[in-house]
Amino acid sequence: MKLNNLGYLLKEGLRGIFLHGFMSFAAVCVTVACLVIVGSFSILAYNLDLMVQELNQTSEILVYIDSDLSDAEAKSIGTKINLLDNVLQSTFVSREEALQNFIDDHDGDSAFSGVRAEDLRHRYVVVLEDNTKMKQTDEQLKQLPGVASTNAAYELAEGFSTIQNVLHMVSLALIAVLLVVSLLIISNTVKLAMYDRKDEIAIMKMVGATNGFIRLPFVVEGFSLGMMGAILAFGLEWVAYDTMVQRIALVDSLQLFSFVSFQEVLIPMVAVFGAAGMFVGIVGSWTSIRKFMNV
Repeated sequence: MKLNNLGYLLKEGLRGIFLHGFMSFAAVCVTVACLVIVGSFSILAYNLDLMVQELNQTSEILVYIDSDLSDAEAKSIGTKINLLDNVLQSTFVSREEALQNFIDDHDGDSAFSGVRAEDLRHRYVVVLEDNTKMKQTDEQLKQLPGVASTNAAYELAEGFSTIQNVLHMVSLALIAVLLVVSLLIISNTVKLAMYDRKDEIAIMKMVGATNGFIRLPFVVEGFSLGMMGAILAFGLEWVAYDTMVQRIALVDSLQLFSFVSFQEVLIPMVAVFGAAGMFVGIVGSWTSIRKFMNV
């Protein structure tokens, strides 16, 4: 395609935006609304996923050592524990340390005043790499020589995994639905433009214009609408997210919620918003013009 032809087609595509000003404005507004909702839900799901992962790391297995073993023998079991595939780290807790923790937890309770270190066992606090494999790892720990018993909260670990899976599925479903809505809006806007110019399209076909020559202005129009919506949505998302995080920080004195800064997800968000705007713009205009190519 010649350079002057390309310039003409690009100019025609941009002219179409202003020619149908109200519908173009409506398409951009709907695209902004959809992308802001998608972006807000996505970044919220990302933060919740990080929080769940952090909570998941607190799911530990307590490994109690046979009380007949000496201190040295009890400590040597730690090497065998660390050799297991799914073990991230293990921390040895002696009887004396366990007793001190027990006293701290039951301070002032006279019912436990007679508890001695000899009444407790040496133990290991085992943190796993993947808590979805907690049950299998727990079985391996029980089979180690010198291990008397273990205590693992399977239900808690499985609950965290379920929450993560639900978040992922809901996020993907919502993103898909909202992208389709944006796609339909832009597609309908371009269709209105083509209805107004169908005679022009027919004439261009009769004088031998190629399908690509006819399509390009509409693709440029759809692309421009999609990218304008993406840029505006990105700016609004950034401002809204920073404002929300600051407001939550003011009222969350206990720091129950931990949100990442927007700068930490800046590049992925730019990529997602840009790709979404490009997708709904180009695909929406490309699919809507197909029926007019059979003139």
